[in-house]
Amino acid sequence: MPTAAVLAAVLIQTAPAPDVSWMAGYWLDCSDGREASETWSDPRGGVSVGHAVTVSGGETSFEVSHIGPTPQGFAYVAQPGGAPPTVFVLAESGPGRAVFANAENDFPTRVIYQREGDVLTARIEGEIAGQARSMEWNFRSVPLNTRCPA
Repeated sequence: MPTAAVLAAVLIQTAPAPDVSWMAGYWLDCSDGREASETWSDPRGGVSVGHAVTVSGGETSFEVSHIGPTPQGFAYVAQPGGAPPTVFVLAESGPGRAVFANAENDFPTRVIYQREGDVLTARIEGEIAGQARSMEWNFRSVPLNTRCPA
């Protein structure tokens, strides 16, 4: 008789992947004196690949990420600044919305993407020193490599 772990692994592998094709495109946020962009591929073979670049106050940061199947389940996998991967497992999804969570991560513990029309909102949430914290970006769909006005 199969164990619960084996059954769970089979269910994870056979469950249809959520549709995150609504994230595909080039997205730009020019608010708060920063230039933040995210680029997401359409899902291919069940995986969407993304990268983000933020320029603020003369500093540049980047993140490489992907969304797709992992041993932990369907997840958002982030590598900010080239750091080792951090996995956020899908906790909730619906049309134009996906919430990923990792309670073991220091900050953030939740990553939320939501699209309404030509606006993609990205939000991270968690706690720092026992205080609830969040950051949010409101990206607009723009042509590839569009820059913020100088």
